[in-house]
Amino acid sequence: MLAFAPLHDAVAAAGSALSWLTELLEPLAGGGATAAAIVLFTIAVRLLISPLTVAQVRGERRRAALAPQVRDLQQRYADDPATLQREVFGLYREAGANPIAGCLPLLIQAPFLLVLYRLFSTSEGGTGLLDERLAGVPLGHHLSDGLAGAAGPLFGVLLMVLLVVAWWSSRRARRASAAVGTVAGTPTEGPGAATLGRLLPLLPFTTVLVALVLPLAAVIYLVATSVWSALEQAVLRRPQGTPTGNVDRR
Repeated sequence: MLAFAPLHDAVAAAGSALSWLTELLEPLAGGGATAAAIVLFTIAVRLLISPLTVAQVRGERRRAALAPQVRDLQQRYADDPATLQREVFGLYREAGANPIAGCLPLLIQAPFLLVLYRLFSTSEGGTGLLDERLAGVPLGHHLSDGLAGAAGPLFGVLLMVLLVVAWWSSRRARRASAAVGTVAGTPTEGPGAATLGRLLPLLPFTTVLVALVLPLAAVIYLVATSVWSALEQAVLRRPQGTPTGNVDRR
């Protein structure tokens, strides 16, 4: 199969970076050096996209501040869903609160996850990372390869962490939708809104499903980025005192 050149180059570059980090961490982390390097790689990716995450949170705060106006529009155009949706998006556009921007941090991470998948599922990159292990389990090990030895407990712990973080994120998504009166930037009333409202809080759980088909190395990345997201959201979305009647429209 012919390799896609940009992806091949990205895999090679990531493999070289992880190999360098592994050598650097080996005196401290021993046999877990490559796993620790993956965690550091994840942190580097998250720091790289942190401006987008900050912009996402600012957008959510703007939408929350506009909640009374959104509810007013919902009452005014209760019998005209198309106009309601157009007016809500127009309101967000004027306030600089783009609901689509909230998807960018997640979408940008997809290529990094793909690179790790290729790096630890094939010999692409020629770095020898496929031979690396964590607790005796190869980092290229998939759940479908079996749960014998330490593989069962190791995957069990990682999947449990993902499940807990997904549950927390789902609760936060429900509270956010209730606060702004919209679901992913669309009105909570009208065709498809009820279905969308039920599906969106379930999206965080897709990380658990994705982890079932990934090699151990990519699962470690998923866990690290999910935990980072939870901590980041807890810090960035902590309650802020806003004087009554003073809505920040910056």
